[in-house]
Amino acid sequence: MAHESTRAAPEERLVNLVVALMATEQGLTKDAILSSVAGYREQSESGASKDALEKMFERDKQTLRSLAIHVETIGDYADPDDLREARYRIPTAEYELPADIDFTPAELAVLNLASGVWSESSMSADARSGLRKIRALGIDVDAPIIGYSPRINLREAAFVPLQRAIEQARVVQFAYLKAGEDAAHRRRLRPLALVEYEARWHVYGFDLDQQDVRTFLLSRIVSDVEITKTSFDLAERDGAGERALAGLEALAERQQALLEITPGTEAALRLNRRARAAGQGFHVPYVDGAIFADELASYGPEVRVVEPVALRDEVIARLERVLGLHGEALPVRSQP
Repeated sequence: MAHESTRAAPEERLVNLVVALMATEQGLTKDAILSSVAGYREQSESGASKDALEKMFERDKQTLRSLAIHVETIGDYADPDDLREARYRIPTAEYELPADIDFTPAELAVLNLASGVWSESSMSADARSGLRKIRALGIDVDAPIIGYSPRINLREAAFVPLQRAIEQARVVQFAYLKAGEDAAHRRRLRPLALVEYEARWHVYGFDLDQQDVRTFLLSRIVSDVEITKTSFDLAERDGAGERALAGLEALAERQQALLEITPGTEAALRLNRRARAAGQGFHVPYVDGAIFADELASYGPEVRVVEPVALRDEVIARLERVLGLHGEALPVRSQP
């Protein structure tokens, strides 16, 4: 029985740690935590080594951070980098909303629904923190407001490490294969924002080799994303999402395709949402010519590219490859 009493459940130990770190303004030293917080104290009294307890504490900190509970480390005032007597706390502001912000029950329900769209693995720490603050208001926001909620599932493996690098303000490296090229090139990037445009995810950041901002399509990242130890100023992220979207929209406006679209087809349903009527058909803006050509080719005879010629040739080439795979021949280029 005495042996069992020294083993608190990990969840109980984490709760005790959160309560202790939120209850202090000055912070607690590691020694104070290991000797006084329930869950560590019992282990210490039962003879656990200091090294084992410190490793347990480090694992618990990582667990809390993965749950978007920020554990702040306070170094020596004279030398902030000296962590020998570091103190730890959880700022209570993490659980508070500004006093001048108020939500109606309907607004809270919509915010909760928005959080449910994201899978837990892909929701950012900031988003989880915001949801936690909303729930801390004490209002039940779990009741569904519609019969079902959509889910955002991320197929791009690069999303999660890029999201983590943005939150940590760390430089990343990855191999990127541009359209029309046979070999991928290494990119070093200060990632500032992840944005969705035309139903595809992009990462926006400062390219360290080009010494300029760049936007990369996640589906063209062909290697694991390496998060380096090199950090950058968190302030660089401010407004990055808006700048990224503005850049993509400006690029799309410069690249207008003139299309003839058969009414009542899938192509009409999907393309008309972003199309503008023109004399001979519709103008449709696009960002990436190769990806847009893939989409247009998938509609088959439902859409015809009038211009630009380069885009039309790319679509025809894709259709001819499909016909070739099926052993057929059709003079696609002779069509009006």
